[in-house]
Amino acid sequence: MKDILETIILNLVDDKDAVQINEVEGEKSIIFEVKVAENDMGRVIGKQGRLAQSIRTVIKSIAGKEHKKVSVEFIG
Repeated sequence: MKDILETIILNLVDDKDAVQINEVEGEKSIIFEVKVAENDMGRVIGKQGRLAQSIRTVIKSIAGKEHKKVSVEFIG
């Protein structure tokens, strides 16, 4: 799941070296903390947060097959 998220994020940003994805795993939930460069944050979030919401939807659909709850947080 982290690999898929990383692939999506890396294809959106210019500064690929600044991308960091931390995975915090609980008993039934996983939180992905995505850090990107300041100037790439707008690209990842998209207009009115639509792209960020789409990324969350894709990751949640993958997590549904594994019966886990997933949250994706974008940190500037």
